[in-house]
Amino acid sequence: MGEEVKSSAATSPQAEMPIAIPLRDDDREPSPRAEEHPSWFSPKRLLVMFCVINMLNYVDRGVIASNGVNGSQKTCTESGVCVAGGGIQGDFDLSNFEDGVLSSAFMVGLLVASPIFAILAKSVNPFRLIGVGLSVWTFATAGCGCAFDFWSITIFRMLVGVGEASFISLAAPFIDDNAPISQKTAWLGAFYMCIPSGIALGYVYGGVVGNGLHWRYAFWGEALLMLPFAIFGFLIQPLQLKGFSSSKPNKEKVLGEIDVADGEQNSKHAASVSYDDTRRTNTESRNCSCSVIFQKFLAQNSRFLRDMKLLLGEKVFVINVLGYIAYNFVIGAYSYWGPKAGQAIYHMNNADLMFGGITIVCGIFGTLAGGFILDRIQSTISNAFKILSGASFLGAIFCFGAFCFKSLYGFITLFAVGELLVFATQAPVNYVCLHAVNPSLRPLSMAMSTVSIHIFGDVPSSPLVGVLQDHINNWRFSALILTSILFIASAIWFAGVFLHAVDRFDEDSEHGVPPIQRSNHTPLLDNNAEAPQESA
Repeated sequence: MGEEVKSSAATSPQAEMPIAIPLRDDDREPSPRAEEHPSWFSPKRLLVMFCVINMLNYVDRGVIASNGVNGSQKTCTESGVCVAGGGIQGDFDLSNFEDGVLSSAFMVGLLVASPIFAILAKSVNPFRLIGVGLSVWTFATAGCGCAFDFWSITIFRMLVGVGEASFISLAAPFIDDNAPISQKTAWLGAFYMCIPSGIALGYVYGGVVGNGLHWRYAFWGEALLMLPFAIFGFLIQPLQLKGFSSSKPNKEKVLGEIDVADGEQNSKHAASVSYDDTRRTNTESRNCSCSVIFQKFLAQNSRFLRDMKLLLGEKVFVINVLGYIAYNFVIGAYSYWGPKAGQAIYHMNNADLMFGGITIVCGIFGTLAGGFILDRIQSTISNAFKILSGASFLGAIFCFGAFCFKSLYGFITLFAVGELLVFATQAPVNYVCLHAVNPSLRPLSMAMSTVSIHIFGDVPSSPLVGVLQDHINNWRFSALILTSILFIASAIWFAGVFLHAVDRFDEDSEHGVPPIQRSNHTPLLDNNAEAPQESA
């Protein structure tokens, strides 16, 4: 009789449905999560930590491109006198093509792993995934310092991209969750400000360490700097991301069902079974386990396809990413060909320093300004599109006019203003990516945005501009043609102003979960009592 009661309780749908009764504020117990968090943990400290991690990611990109680390090829004169090369290129005797492959190898890991981490966030705590990614990144950068030939360092560079993928897919949603409502875009601006400043810092760090010690020490230093954050990602009580409930109960339920099934099966065959029967039973059990694993794989694949269909059905997201692709097409080619074009057009002696300095200053102030302005005029998707279209249009005019100037000082002035305006798009474009989709789709939206802007943006732009330059052999015309694509980006974003845009930040994201249960997964760090309770 007792067993029948237990069986009915286990199979009853109502028994599985958690029942929560809303409590008054004075009756509510302190949040367990608030008690588990260290007293020093706060949203601002989370922002600072993520900014430092993001800067280290982009410092690595500057390091691999710096002269102190990348080095140069061995050169020989006509008389047969050879000068040994230096850095990675000299030690591994790399051709320019191999050196170019090395600088972009991390993109392979980044593009492959970003969607994977976004999907895993639905079954594994996202904060733990960041810890996994940072651990892979730390191992890979240390491996770059231990590489012994072209293929070994290329593989490690791909793993660097895998490690970075988890962070870029999940960090922005965490920041958006915990930023004050009136400063969401400003916080995103501070986060993305680390991109230009990190690359520039990487140039300096790589040059100093590479020339003063050895290029390998530059990578080992990066690994040591990131190691505390990787450990931190595993030791700290994990944060919950908005739109994702903890998967632990589901896992316990699955394990419990498997244990019960195994127990029932063993009890049926416990009496008077031969050795052959037992072996056959174990074989069937293993086949069942394989079947369960295969079913889980099919379920994950089905979920990914369903989420991709929902994501691509969001017109606001699609328009935003299309404009971002055109924008990144120009910025990627600027970063690669800008110094060479400036030296050819204006005969600069210090083109690297000139373009690097302009990028640092304009990147920092422009990115922060874009976020602050959007918060000031009210953070809405429509206003974000207005800033995106307006800033990119004005930036295109100034950059286009800069390359028309024959005077170096006129070029520097106009180009600096143009870059200031162009970088003001960084916070608004990512704000739209986060708020145009359901909360459960935000990691996937960030991942697919990153994949798209690289595959269709900066990855093909540099070779295409090189082909264009080979045909017309005029850097001024090549730069003007490239800059004109910014007008296309502005036009695409301008179309977004007229779309019916709904901010989906507060939408319910997990169907079938009771509202009061969803409210228990709010991502606020300070305490859950401050979170607004949803009414049933």
